[in-house]
Amino acid sequence: MENTASNVTPLREGDQLYRTPPYNEEAEQALLAAILNNNAVYHRVAEFLKAEHFSLGVHGRIFDAIVKLIERGLLANPVTLKNLFDQDEALTEVGGAQYLARLSSSVVTIINAQDYGRTIYDLFLRRQLITIGEDVVNEAHQHDLDHGATSQIEAAEQRLFNLAESGQAEGGFKPFVTALGSAILQAEAAFKRGGKTTGVSTGFIDLDKLLGGLHPSDLIILAGRPSMGKTALATNIGFNAAKAYVPGKAADGKTIAEDGAVMGFFSLEMSAEQLATRILSEESGVSSNLIRKGEVSHDDFDKFVQASQRLSTIPFFVDDTPALSIAGLRTRARRLLRQQGLGLIIVDYLQLLRGSDSGSENRVQEISEITRGLKALAKELNVPVVALSQLSRAVEQREDKRPMLSDLRESGSIEQDADVVMFVYREEYYLGRAEPSRRPEENDDKFNARYEDWQKRLEQVTGTAEVIVSKQRHGPIGKVTLRFAAETTRFENFVGNDRVPDDLY
Repeated sequence: MENTASNVTPLREGDQLYRTPPYNEEAEQALLAAILNNNAVYHRVAEFLKAEHFSLGVHGRIFDAIVKLIERGLLANPVTLKNLFDQDEALTEVGGAQYLARLSSSVVTIINAQDYGRTIYDLFLRRQLITIGEDVVNEAHQHDLDHGATSQIEAAEQRLFNLAESGQAEGGFKPFVTALGSAILQAEAAFKRGGKTTGVSTGFIDLDKLLGGLHPSDLIILAGRPSMGKTALATNIGFNAAKAYVPGKAADGKTIAEDGAVMGFFSLEMSAEQLATRILSEESGVSSNLIRKGEVSHDDFDKFVQASQRLSTIPFFVDDTPALSIAGLRTRARRLLRQQGLGLIIVDYLQLLRGSDSGSENRVQEISEITRGLKALAKELNVPVVALSQLSRAVEQREDKRPMLSDLRESGSIEQDADVVMFVYREEYYLGRAEPSRRPEENDDKFNARYEDWQKRLEQVTGTAEVIVSKQRHGPIGKVTLRFAAETTRFENFVGNDRVPDDLY
């Protein structure tokens, strides 16, 4: 019996419309018959076909039993399967072990076995789509205050995404020459940029040298304790990428970025207005604190106007929805990609994201889901994703406050899923709060010497920050020094008295 999506005829009973879900019994029988006659046929469909994809439960159980025998190195045919099905009531209803014999003897050809498998899989997806569609309709009719329309859309998309990911019928091995071609294209892009980066430039010379830019499909974790400047650094990186954006055309006519990137910034902690104030401060050079207080001069206001005119032309997009779910973030990132293009995503910060089960009490498991989701999004959209992360208070208990991988909150999943982990550290912050005080019975000379030493150390680190790259799949780890202007929350390339960076670009 054949019943596919193209030949189903609706049957009307009263006022209800009934339709049978699509399936193809003949295709299932033909595939099972082909495998029973030649077990090697199974390997043509093993990558994507599973027992649950069959519409008839008995066919699924037959397929499952065949798979178990083959994967144990045994022969699967009506004889070896007979004992397994003697007690199977469902198989008895269709003729018992004799049904297996009829299947085996009815084989016509094994050439089309893979096509049969893809037909079975396609019809399974259609049945799942019907189920999801019915659930969406039923849930939309329910007026649940805790489950609004937006969250229903996100849940539906999550289910569709999971369906698309499960049992992919495409993919697998690709010729090495295909991967080699992609690598050559990346090298060509780096050559056109002067050999500096193969990914999106951060705008910081030494950091780009260490990382080679931010690579497509990478998950980059940028972590630090409060007041270290991680949001400021992420904002600077995003702004630099958007400011450098130069659109171009690929061979197929699609718009691509010859340099820089269209920037999507998910700000879960700060409002879009607060983020805009920071960027305006960075670009105009006027203290963000003075901007918030309104204590600006006419000259400063002219700087605002000029800066805002420059900022209005860059492709920098902000979403400041609080408590956003990972499914919602994925939905909005895809939408931005379709509407504006997208070359870089920044999330501030990942601990404020929600997993699919917002009521889960297992925070470590929820963070694992979030980091996996961000990594999957980076691969799906083929863009770098920079996710900011908080650090545990263990840093504060050490004499050396420089962060380590073990300081990441729920570090197991974050460290495992990330391609790059880097920390922001400002010694000035800690040293400035450690001004020496006179110790009991300490004479003036010793105290003055200790105080002068502290002043020298503070002077050396004032206005500087370290970016510590502690993990990098594609290259070395290391440390980069940047200049930091606290008043404007702006990071800049560091130029010390003893060095000048190579060609500025």
